[in-house]
Formats: sequence, C-alpha cells, structure tokens
Amino acid sequence: MHIKHKSYRTASGGRLHVLDDLFITLANGEVVALVGPSGCGKTTLLRIIVGLERDFEGSVHLRACGSVGFVFQEPRLLPWRTVEENVRLAAPAASEAVLGALFAALGLTAHCRHYPGELSLGLARRVALARALAVEPDLLVLDEPFVSLDAELAARLRTELVELVARRPVTTLLVTHDLDEAVLLADRVILLSASPARVMADVPIANPRRTRSADELAAIRNQITRSSKQA
Repeated sequence: MHIKHKSYRTASGGRLHVLDDLFITLANGEVVALVGPSGCGKTTLLRIIVGLERDFEGSVHLRACGSVGFVFQEPRLLPWRTVEENVRLAAPAASEAVLGALFAALGLTAHCRHYPGELSLGLARRVALARALAVEPDLLVLDEPFVSLDAELAARLRTELVELVARRPVTTLLVTHDLDEAVLLADRVILLSASPARVMADVPIANPRRTRSADELAAIRNQITRSSKQA
C-alpha cells in the first residue's frame, strides 16, 4: 500500500494533514504491528486499508478475492443478537464445527446464547475477535483490541491470539500504542511518527514469538527505540 496523502477538513474550514507518503507491504502470513503516538493516524490508515475510508491519495492492493476480518477498538456487537448470532452474521457459511472450535479456543462456549449486555468487556472483545476470525480472513486487522483491559486479561487475550494465529497463519496488521505488546506479538514492528504520520522505523524480529525471552524482548524494544531516534 502507498498512501501519498490523507487529510480531513476541520470545523474551521482548514485541513488537518494526518498521513504523508506511507509505503507499507505485508508478507503472506506475517504479523505486523503499527506503533505510534495517539492521534498520528493509525486508525485512519486501517480504515483506508479495509475500504472504510476512500477519500485519500494513493493506492491499496489486497489479494484478489481475499476476505478481511476487522476488530475495532470497541467490540461493536449488536445488542439484540446473542453472541453466536453476532458471529454468524459475519460468517453465515461457517460450519458448526468451525464455530465450535473457535468459541472453545476463546472461552466463549458457555456464553453463546448470552447477549452483549450480559458480557464483561473482556468477553465482548473475545466475541469481536471470534467474529473477525470466523470469516477465515486472508487479512486480519486489529485496532488496539486489548486497550482498556486490565493487565492480566490483556495478557491472556494476547496469548489466545498468538495460539489462534499459530493454528491458522493469517496476514495480520495490529495497531497498538504499547511497544511491549508489539514486540511480543509481531514478526515486524513499524514505528510511525506524530501526525502527519510517516514511517520512522521498520524493524523485523527474527526469533519466533514462542521462543522470545524477557531479555530478547527488552533488546528488541531498545532496538526499535534507537531506530526511531536515528530516523
């Protein structure tokens, strides 16, 4: 994808420039984390990639006939539909076996007939993740999916995401403001500048996620920090 320019018109009639000459590629099955300061345009970039924002200069090329799973910052579940119905609306062709395995993996089996209003935020986020994965996407897009969760629950959901992606490799683009989360989950970390966003550093992580020790994670984090200062 190459986003040459993206701006918004402000209430005063001016233009707010949010993205500038961004060029990003994703390898098949790769997990890439986008990290940057609040307000730099990360969510706008995701909306452009999945086709929800079309007013920009540039181009985005996705695999032909590829499906996209999107997990928003908020779960965005239909309150009048049960957990299972919310997921089935996104993936009506999914088999009972596929959904059953997905619900089991995310700890949702006992909640399939519950309504969103009966769920904790953590459970609702699991349903949103299940909905995105149920379509068996070629591209999985996650916009700060663990934000506002307590540390223990966020860590558990990160582990579940790693296990799910390991079972069925899918090209994944994760937006996060948490550098620790990025180096834990990603194969590559892209650091964006403040708005208008540009790529400050693009750092590949060689070791598999499951083998990264605390010392290795700290070293990767420091490498990314140094790269951003040299950009």
